[in-house]
Amino acid sequence: MNNAISIQNITKVYDGIRAVDDLSLEVRSGTIFGLLGPNGAGKTTLIKILTTLMRPTSGNAFVEGKSVLTDGASVRGMIGVVPQVNNLDRYLTARENLALHARMHRMRAREYGPRIDELLELTGLTGRQHDFPDTFSGGMQRRLVVARALIHAPRVLFLDEPTTGLDPQSRRAVWAYIQSLRSTMTIFLTTHYMDEADTLCDRIVIMDHGRPLVDGTAAQLKEAFAHSHVYELEFRANADRYEEVLRTFPFIRSLERRGNSFRLELRDEESLKPLMDGIGSKDLKGICLEEPSLEDVFIHLTGKKIRE
Repeated sequence: MNNAISIQNITKVYDGIRAVDDLSLEVRSGTIFGLLGPNGAGKTTLIKILTTLMRPTSGNAFVEGKSVLTDGASVRGMIGVVPQVNNLDRYLTARENLALHARMHRMRAREYGPRIDELLELTGLTGRQHDFPDTFSGGMQRRLVVARALIHAPRVLFLDEPTTGLDPQSRRAVWAYIQSLRSTMTIFLTTHYMDEADTLCDRIVIMDHGRPLVDGTAAQLKEAFAHSHVYELEFRANADRYEEVLRTFPFIRSLERRGNSFRLELRDEESLKPLMDGIGSKDLKGICLEEPSLEDVFIHLTGKKIRE
């Protein structure tokens, strides 16, 4: 299997700040690759470089073997891009939006006519093809943006937070459509929804401050974090008193309370015995080892502080 994307020592500096810091990465053809990170991690900057909207300060990147620095026109002809914001032409119908994009890629009418029919059917928009985007729901607009990015049958599809702001039903519809594409192209996805990355991605990289922190499948990342020993404790009564006790234990790394329940991270497996000895079993209703989520991994690596 070949690499659809090859990133070689990419650095991008803004006013002395390294948005992307000497990053190297390979993305295999025919996979759904997820790039996660907090605001300011460098995700959007990297996508702009890969889609030829921005030049790196140093380094190079190749999409299907074509350099983003020296062969930008070829790269643009092979990629589809779904940006964060719906940038449809509000004065054109759904079908006209697709036709305009096809003509921009120098497709002929006899080529793009059947292609538009196919995409409208796949995205469930056939019955609304002669309506204007302003009359569509957010989910319908998002599906139209995806269809527009696919009109010229790109070999690599970039999805920059494709389901932001959508209701659960619309998100699931976009997910199903993305999954249906995985056998025909490489998909490069950024998202802030951890369940989305967990469901869709074959491989995930979490980055921060312009550098990758971890790389692997969702299962591998969660398994690595499982050794953090996170437990859920629930008490029948006297939760305030038990909170005071728990906060005195030096082997508890973090503690969160929800009513009579406490979520805590122990230093190691050996800390469980002194924990139980310290709280006893009189008021303890239950204790269980919590399976980590991808969100737990993300927060553990990037911190809890809100980013601008």
